[in-house]
Amino acid sequence: MMQLDIDAIRSQFPALARIEGATPVAYLDGPGGTQTSRKVIGAMSKVLINGVSNLEGGFGASRDADEIVHLGRVAVSDLLGASPAEISFGQNMTSITFAVSRALASTWKPGDAIVTTSLDHDANYTPWIRAAADAGVEVRVAEFDDTTGILDPSAIAEVLDDRVRLVAICLASNSLGTVVDVTSISAMAHEVGALVYVDAVHAAPHRLIDIQKLDCDFLVASAYKFFGPHTGMLFGRLEHLASLDFYKVRPAPSDPPGKMETGTQSFEAIAGVTAAVDYLASLSGPEGNRRKRLGETFRRISEYESNLALRFGKGLATIPEARIHGLPADDTRRVPTFAVSVAGRDPRDLASSLAERGIYTWSGHYYAVNVMDRLGTLETGGLLRVGFVHYNTEEEVDRVVEALASLA
Repeated sequence: MMQLDIDAIRSQFPALARIEGATPVAYLDGPGGTQTSRKVIGAMSKVLINGVSNLEGGFGASRDADEIVHLGRVAVSDLLGASPAEISFGQNMTSITFAVSRALASTWKPGDAIVTTSLDHDANYTPWIRAAADAGVEVRVAEFDDTTGILDPSAIAEVLDDRVRLVAICLASNSLGTVVDVTSISAMAHEVGALVYVDAVHAAPHRLIDIQKLDCDFLVASAYKFFGPHTGMLFGRLEHLASLDFYKVRPAPSDPPGKMETGTQSFEAIAGVTAAVDYLASLSGPEGNRRKRLGETFRRISEYESNLALRFGKGLATIPEARIHGLPADDTRRVPTFAVSVAGRDPRDLASSLAERGIYTWSGHYYAVNVMDRLGTLETGGLLRVGFVHYNTEEEVDRVVEALASLA
């Protein structure tokens, strides 16, 4: 089978040539946002250079905007395995989730309950907590295993009954890298009549998302996590989008998918989303069905990233003071995102020291507040996060391991 050509891939990302002092930068902060390819930069620049107007104006620049949005919906539907009519755009995943939470909360009544988890990014937690408080419904939190980082479906089952109206879960943890068995959880939730809302932001750059397999009702992602611009997207089952009463201005569309897109969208960003999907598909060649090519691309990405993860895990194992929290690096139930501690070292100081060596990482809670609280690290500065994506190299893995060894 063909594999990824990493040198060719890296040549498509201008940001990867960044130098600080005399040191090439290693972007190991992918979980906080990835870099963009020339294809994305070109698509966005083209829109701004050529000029664009608002939707449905009937003249050239407006027809361009109509086409950009249409192509964007088609591209995202190919990425997720959905229908273009089920794809909406928004400022970011957080804003979208606040909007959906408010719309769903209007259908809840006292006596109802919702389920959230301690593994989720706060953007898939606080919007539901606020909405539940407004509607006067109960909140139940399913806990992950603080040793393995796994959110077992049984943890959802323990808090699930016929009073539950919504289960909000992630597909992959942005802090520990754990992949969640959404398919099993969706089946359990639907048995009691609950809807399932999935945060797929962190899974999108690592795994092919299959809406039909996940069988969820809503799913959100952010393009800047899969090599695109800063904009968010929502998949929603057509019947739910049609029935929900979204807050909107009167002239805005009353039908999906436009009914929840408040205000004018960033047309240049949506063009960038299409280009990001096309970039990913191009890693499997120029010919054939885009969805099929994306499947092959993510097979290659998964295999390559697994090798990076294994190399990182083996390297870290040589540092007695270092520890990966959650699943081992070689476990297939994770993506290559690692929460790391080094005994006796403050994670903020570690991240600063790595940055001085041209290695970009994150420290703290990275908005996974509940995760750090459950691990007992929230009050002590959280953990160091090191994350790899497909444009990272084995040399960069070795660099961060060697740097951590010297800092330990």
